Amino acid sequence: MLKDFYDKETEPVVNLEAFYGEPKKLTDKCLIIFSKEIHDYLLENYSCEEIGIITACNGNTTIYQTEYKGEKIAFYLTGIGAPMASATCYEVHWQTGATKFIMFGSCGSLDADVSAGKFIVPTKSYRGEGTSFYYAPADDYIDIKTADRLAEIFDELKVPFVKGPVWTTDSMLRETKGLVSKRRAEGCIAVEMELAGVQALCDFYGLTLYDFLEAGDVLSDSGYEIEGLDDANHNLGKLFVALDIALRI
Repeated sequence: MLKDFYDKETEPVVNLEAFYGEPKKLTDKCLIIFSKEIHDYLLENYSCEEIGIITACNGNTTIYQTEYKGEKIAFYLTGIGAPMASATCYEVHWQTGATKFIMFGSCGSLDADVSAGKFIVPTKSYRGEGTSFYYAPADDYIDIKTADRLAEIFDELKVPFVKGPVWTTDSMLRETKGLVSKRRAEGCIAVEMELAGVQALCDFYGLTLYDFLEAGDVLSDSGYEIEGLDDANHNLGKLFVALDIALRI
């Protein structure tokens, strides 16, 4: 059935032009932010201007632009989960012209020994969600094309990191011991909820995605450790790494 989701032969029924008019070209780089604390820190500490707005019946998402070391960079607070994060990414591209997206957030570690004290640069993601199957032919994994370049940037910045496969899921509550064991056996070092969908959308529309993660909670056969999740969600260090990445892409 999953093979039936991908249709590139016929035209889409819904087009963003109906909502936002012609696509705009305002900036080329954009941060995808998951933490409201990080998002609000930017608004409170940098000069920011509103350059777009995504409208929805349950609330609007404002797209802002700021300047960092002479570089104009857009940013917005995204929804959680692959369907929301991927659709919003394309709507932001339509309204701003951004083609290079830097996405950074927290994740669950599947190997605390590997991820402790390091950011995670995903190399591929297990497609345990549904969104990616509408944008790419059915397969177990999707490659993260910028992983090698991002690793080079982390080396330049002297920021500790580890590369490896991750697992994108739609359902945090169904990360069972059996599924955790399977993904770990395949080499996955973390689990999160957006990457496979956003990567597939970016590939489909010719956009470039740079993604890195910070592990907070830990999933293992012996149980679930939540203590580090809040710090991983809102650690401002991720913001400055993301801004420095934006200067180098």
